[in-house]
Amino acid sequence: MSRTKAPRRPRAETPKGFRDYFGAEVTARQTMLARIAEVYHRYGFDPLETSAVETVEALGKFLPDVERPNEGVFAWQEDSDWLALRYDLTAPLARVAAQYRNDLPSPYRRYAMGPVWRNEKPGPGRFRQFYQCDADTVGAASVAADAEICAMLADALEAVGIARGDYVVRVNNRKVLNGVMEVAGILDPADPEKFAHERGIVMRAIDKLDRLGEAGVRALLRAGRKDESGDFTKGADLSEAQSEIVMGFVGANRLIQGALGEYVTEIIGDGVPHSRLTRALSSFSEDTGRPLGTDEEAAVYRNLVTLKHLREIVGTSIIGAEGVSELEAIADLLAAQGYGPDRIVIDPSVVRGLGYYTGPVYEAELTFEIMDEKGRPRQFGSVAGGGRYDDLVKRFTGQAVPATGVSIGVDRLLAALAAKGLTGAEAQGPVVVTVMDRERMGDYQKMAADLRQAGIRAEVYLGNPKNFGNQLKYADRRGAPVAIIQGGDEAARDMVQVKDLILGAKISAEASLEEWKSQPAQQEVPRADLVAAVRRILART
Repeated sequence: MSRTKAPRRPRAETPKGFRDYFGAEVTARQTMLARIAEVYHRYGFDPLETSAVETVEALGKFLPDVERPNEGVFAWQEDSDWLALRYDLTAPLARVAAQYRNDLPSPYRRYAMGPVWRNEKPGPGRFRQFYQCDADTVGAASVAADAEICAMLADALEAVGIARGDYVVRVNNRKVLNGVMEVAGILDPADPEKFAHERGIVMRAIDKLDRLGEAGVRALLRAGRKDESGDFTKGADLSEAQSEIVMGFVGANRLIQGALGEYVTEIIGDGVPHSRLTRALSSFSEDTGRPLGTDEEAAVYRNLVTLKHLREIVGTSIIGAEGVSELEAIADLLAAQGYGPDRIVIDPSVVRGLGYYTGPVYEAELTFEIMDEKGRPRQFGSVAGGGRYDDLVKRFTGQAVPATGVSIGVDRLLAALAAKGLTGAEAQGPVVVTVMDRERMGDYQKMAADLRQAGIRAEVYLGNPKNFGNQLKYADRRGAPVAIIQGGDEAARDMVQVKDLILGAKISAEASLEEWKSQPAQQEVPRADLVAAVRRILART
């Protein structure tokens, strides 16, 4: 007689590319996001929460490394519609701006924080679900909105603890890159859709410069590139001459860095007004509160050299020249507010990978060094990015609606804070009220309630109270700073034992058990003084 096969038990594991977040991680994220939200609030931005699910049609074809609208996202069909988990917080904002355009103020300034999902190949540190923190202005065509976003991003980084000098916000303009691609023959102003596929590959390739290096970018501009796993990514199939024009733009930073050795008078002689340089240097000095030195002058000069060099690269391209002019305006607006090139710098290497950007683009890069998994020093890298996307809302309304915004990679920034030791000590657990007598559970719950009403985190032990040692082990695992003990004898005298677990751990690590028992890590106090006694202990931790 055959035996019935037992049903297979499900594996207790997270799906590939996903992860779980526990107490200390969640608390650290909430603390960081609260500080960022304070900055956004000061700038006049309002919070917005959108649905995690959008129609694939609403999300559009602006997905990274994809050719079909339902690739790159987690999508499913419901009746005649395809639905998908949002892959960022910007596409849903475009839908909201269109759907509620008659009710929202214009410009509309909002920030949003939450998880997003991407159906991409996972890897070390690359997950399919991650958190983003966005801020956007919809309805403002002026590049003053872009400058404001950059300034706000710098303030947000400093608010969470990233010191000035440990980060830089890099700014470029998609119009400049479009000018370069026009010169390279892969952009036709009369037919914007022509060569759109090739331009998408070019932009994503340049966006991976830090990771792939110039050789990797050049391979993607030509036939394609095979990664270490053997996967092949098809390239843009540009000719050698076309790819070299683009690579000349990619290598612009080397030329600019070399130009910093020139005298300031040389660039002034090429048309940069002397008053503009003087104002920039003066503003930088006032902002830092110290006299200008060589490094500061070079930082200001770098922006001027960069803008001059970009004008030469775009040649006669009208859209390219327009992009350079917008960068000049942004630099001037930021300088007027005291945001010098020590914090925000013009950088042609920034392009951003997503296809919907139409103007200024920016990235926040952390410049301090960390050790990689092989013990080698490297810069931490990018933690935020964004730009102007004037055509995204137009998909819904048919009318051009200017918009610009930035997205912070929450997990990346948290990792950076942890690397700098800025996430604070391990999150403190609750005060644990132990249970000595099951029949007196109401009394123990009342102790916890009194502590909670006083603003102190507290809980009653709800496991099997038979073994008191297990209760203290539980308190240790919870990271509890204090344990409350009241047996029958203490209850008869209306007293409680207040055990300082942090001090007790320190004493026990340095003394014998008998010596530990003689130390004041545990005290008996009147029940009425319970809250005050716990507060005194917490004040020391």
